Amino acid sequence: MSMMNPLAGPAGPGKFSTRTDNLQMGSTAYGEGKETAAINTGAPKSKTRGIADNVGGRPVSTVDVPQEPVTSLYAPSERPNEPVTAGVDIGAGAGSEALMMAKPADKLSDTLALMLPYDTTGEITILYQDALARGN
Repeated sequence: MSMMNPLAGPAGPGKFSTRTDNLQMGSTAYGEGKETAAINTGAPKSKTRGIADNVGGRPVSTVDVPQEPVTSLYAPSERPNEPVTAGVDIGAGAGSEALMMAKPADKLSDTLALMLPYDTTGEITILYQDALARGN
């Protein structure tokens, strides 16, 4: 049975053209389904979780992790007595020391000073002078 359109003929450009070779692609890559099935059934799958399951950002199984309810965007605050500026070095509440992050031991100007002998473009010198002017 031919799928020829009597208005345009068997093939050619245009909205009435039709295929006469009965080509039907099962997927975008030929043989992809057969290859995927072969990979999927090639070896028995693990029934337990191992250390490799927590590598490369793979999601952890939701069965093993206790789920906390999702907080709605307009839900009332869970900490109504804490200022919104907590953790910021301005306003009420604890400052950035509450984050318990270690400050860098070296000043930026000290690090740049070590690079000055290798500065061939003058960019390190400019950054060094700027850091000194800022007291860093």
